[in-house]
Amino acid sequence: MRFNHQNELVRKAVAVLESFENGNPEAITAYVHPDQYIQHNQALLDGRAAMLGALGHLKEMGTKVSVKRALVDGGYVALHSVYDFHGPKAVFDIFRFENGLIVEHWDNLQEMVEKTPSNHTMIDGPVTIKDIDKTEANKVFVKSYVENILLGKNPDLLASYFDGDHYIQHSPHIADGLSGLHAALQALKEKNIEFQYTHVHQVIGQGDYVLTVSEGLFDGQHTAFYDLFRVEDGKIAEHWDVIEGILPEEKRKNTNSRF
Repeated sequence: MRFNHQNELVRKAVAVLESFENGNPEAITAYVHPDQYIQHNQALLDGRAAMLGALGHLKEMGTKVSVKRALVDGGYVALHSVYDFHGPKAVFDIFRFENGLIVEHWDNLQEMVEKTPSNHTMIDGPVTIKDIDKTEANKVFVKSYVENILLGKNPDLLASYFDGDHYIQHSPHIADGLSGLHAALQALKEKNIEFQYTHVHQVIGQGDYVLTVSEGLFDGQHTAFYDLFRVEDGKIAEHWDVIEGILPEEKRKNTNSRF
């Protein structure tokens, strides 16, 4: 039963995204709460009406949406997708459901790059969820990695989160392996580019996949970091991310927090 319920939530969330491509309002009308839809994308107006109002424009632009991965954690569905409008973008969307309806949405979006140092794309790699019984342990493990390493609470533990140099990297500027991560962090330091995580806001996991939503600074800009990790045999085996700057207050269309 639980599995069917999870599938149903994913089906609804995917249908809502696909409406951006097909321009059909039915999924939004059926699955998004009519008067309790909290929008955390600050470039968009709050509420369901704004979403419905944008459909015609999105279709006109030739928007395409391709969902690659879906995680369900309680009432949360996280989707990892490629949107194509004004060029391809890697996107994470998070929908929160209450009583079968979407009541809240967060997202992060970044231009896709054609060539990465690892020769993987920002979105490719495995999609099948395994190790459902390890969900909670994997969430705890990944959260500790983000806090100890990315927030800098205990950077000396870095190597303990990985199986040697076996680490597949989809980040657009980092090569594979722990060695690639070291090199990228070193390069930022040498260029005096500030790269700092300051707070973990959400940890959403299912099986061997865990998505973290964090806040921080990147090159002097207030930034949202969405990191998806695949855990294998108790170590981080693969990583995807989407990094997006946070709009200054005067450009925001709603007053909700970005997180």
